[in-house]
Amino acid sequence: MRMRKKRHLDERLAQCGAVLLARGKPCRNLKEAAEHYRALIDFEGEFGNRNSVHLEVGCGNGGFAAALALREPDINLVAVELCSNVIVTAAERVLREGISNVRFLNIPAEILPCYIPAGSVDVIYLNFSTPLPETSRARQRLTSPRFLAIYHELLRAGGRIVQKTDSAPFFDYSLEQYEQNGFRVVQTTRDLARSEWAGENIITEYEENFMRQGIPICRAVAVKCAREERI
Repeated sequence: MRMRKKRHLDERLAQCGAVLLARGKPCRNLKEAAEHYRALIDFEGEFGNRNSVHLEVGCGNGGFAAALALREPDINLVAVELCSNVIVTAAERVLREGISNVRFLNIPAEILPCYIPAGSVDVIYLNFSTPLPETSRARQRLTSPRFLAIYHELLRAGGRIVQKTDSAPFFDYSLEQYEQNGFRVVQTTRDLARSEWAGENIITEYEENFMRQGIPICRAVAVKCAREERI
């Protein structure tokens, strides 16, 4: 079922201008934007510090972003979400709670290099990305080779991807893609709640729904390989 557009959405998004850095496609199509458009964020100027930059791709309603930013006030977090109807809730929450170290991009992930400088990100979070199990949609998966190439460009040397998913097939696919596309998998678990990393996990309402159903959460950490390490 298609989500109903929130009332006064455009006005509400405009009121979030202090934390919403960009919206929509800056050019006629994604390919044109990715190739020709650049409005790179000056993180030091935006946040007023040189703290480590983290990036969440697909932040939804912002539960994880808000919790992480509060837990780690010495990081700068950029949260990305394509759906305006969803990101407005996340942005309003951050403003309402006075969380100063989060900014939002309401853009397709394909054009992240238009805004995020190469080699500027320490950690990328992929939390419960849509698995898209249909073979015809494999290219759209957020751990497909074309997206991993983008993440590899944005990450600093030794930067890492932290992924969580409730889909075991998507997890298997992702592990294979990491190893084939310039990343080294250094941590995996197929039941996060029973793993050694359970204590550090930020559990959102979305994740709680799976846990109540007895669905185990898979988690992986993949580190960017140096050029000479790539196969």
